Amino acid sequence: MNNNVSSPIVSAPIASASSDWSVEAIAATVKDGMARGEIYTSQAIFDLEMERIFHRAWVYVGHETEVPEPGDYRLRTIGTNPVIMVRDADKSVRVLMNRCRHRGTTVCENPAGHTDYFRCWFHGWTYDTTGKLVHVQGPEAYDSKFRQDEMGLTPAARVGSYRGFVFASLSPEGPSLLDHLGGAARMIDVAVDASPVGQLLVNYGVHRNKYRGNWKMVGMDGYHPEVLHASVWEILGRRSHKTFRDTYPDDDSVATRDFGNGHVMLDSHKQRLRGLQTRLDDFRKIAGGDKYIADMREAYGERADILLAFGGDPHVGIFPNLQVIGNHIRVIVPIAPDLTEVHMYPTRLVGVSDEFNEHRLRLHEFFYGPAGTISPDDNEMFERVQVGLMAQADPWIDLTRGMGQEVRDEDGSVVGRISHELTQRSQLEAWKSLMVQA
Repeated sequence: MNNNVSSPIVSAPIASASSDWSVEAIAATVKDGMARGEIYTSQAIFDLEMERIFHRAWVYVGHETEVPEPGDYRLRTIGTNPVIMVRDADKSVRVLMNRCRHRGTTVCENPAGHTDYFRCWFHGWTYDTTGKLVHVQGPEAYDSKFRQDEMGLTPAARVGSYRGFVFASLSPEGPSLLDHLGGAARMIDVAVDASPVGQLLVNYGVHRNKYRGNWKMVGMDGYHPEVLHASVWEILGRRSHKTFRDTYPDDDSVATRDFGNGHVMLDSHKQRLRGLQTRLDDFRKIAGGDKYIADMREAYGERADILLAFGGDPHVGIFPNLQVIGNHIRVIVPIAPDLTEVHMYPTRLVGVSDEFNEHRLRLHEFFYGPAGTISPDDNEMFERVQVGLMAQADPWIDLTRGMGQEVRDEDGSVVGRISHELTQRSQLEAWKSLMVQA
């Protein structure tokens, strides 16, 4: 492609928000490293995404440590479905529809808490933490056809957990959770095994932000930081005397990586290994840092160096709604084609000093907190993109950077350079694969 020549104006959009999107029409929206803007702006496309992706595929719901005791619960969503993640009396984590089986009223309003029962305040139907309907107001008015034991809260069709990360699917059929995660599972391992005892705690609270843009814009882009976050790198450079390219050189030491199924990462582990000694010196400045290094080496042996280099930050995206970045778990919550919430849950490492976890939290706040240096920049760009995509004269966007230059790694994943748009292409190919399954 000659980027010095303007692309020709193409025909009108292949489908409008008011028309039906056929499988063929959807398939034609992503091809040859290009994508049509309608997939980010169309309400009809958004509705199909909820049906064919969020209401069928494995979706991240929460972390087991958010509901540590029986009766603990958190309210979440799966696509447009309000759900309750709750630990029942048998200590199992369940995912239940937050919808009374009588008239559809929500049975839980507080975003988090502890309870023995969920009660509908409309007519008094009451459910225990397994979802069983245990009380009906005025049961004598129902005839023999009414089966109370069949009227419990509807559970998610499938619930699975990997290393404490809880996923659910509303479809009874589909690949297993492990098959869905594939090679990306070992990147979750990298985050969890930053703890010398292999455990995370997700109990610091949450940062929430909202932007007027599409959910598919969030994260996994290695091309933008040098430009969009130039002021951040200037600040960091004054402290470290390093430029952006010193930290992220555009060579094979930092990469984009595709694990399949839309799971991708920005992989800088080779570059981080080069700077391992500096990282260890920084750890030793924190109370408990020496012990942390020693405990990691005792727990993981030769693997400890790579885990210490990663620092618990695999920078991985698990399609469609989970990212593990920095010191937090990021959840993408689509609300409308042009409205998205991002929830960021800072993590704590079990088996380290309080000061060490405090240091991790301060780093998270610097980059991603309410007054952070990164998230406000990103959100501003997502909103500008959404405005620009409303221009329909030439609806195609270009994601071809690095196309054809990828290589397959020995683990089966596909690798490109850090500034290549492999990650965007891979996510959209997974998106298309699910969207054409009518």
